[in-house]
Amino acid sequence: MPTYARTDSFKHDHASLIPGQKAAFRQAVDQFIEDLAAGRFRKGLRVKGVKGARNIYEMTWADDGRATFQYGSPQIEGEKHVIWRRVGTHDIFGSP
Repeated sequence: MPTYARTDSFKHDHASLIPGQKAAFRQAVDQFIEDLAAGRFRKGLRVKGVKGARNIYEMTWADDGRATFQYGSPQIEGEKHVIWRRVGTHDIFGSP
């Protein structure tokens, strides 16, 4: 099971989501975790690098729902460590 951390920006963004958005994001995170273990992301999550932001990636969790993350140093040997940076709409790309 991967480990994770959340930036203060992510915590603030997440607190601003309405319940339906939080549920959609949680469902996408469940898929993200499965895919991370499998070593390959499903097309529906559209995981890719953020243009102009080195080593920062984005994930789609709704039509206008995006989250950004980066990989950190493993906290458990052999497991990925994900640092969630932002979550919300396309607006988060102003400061991913």
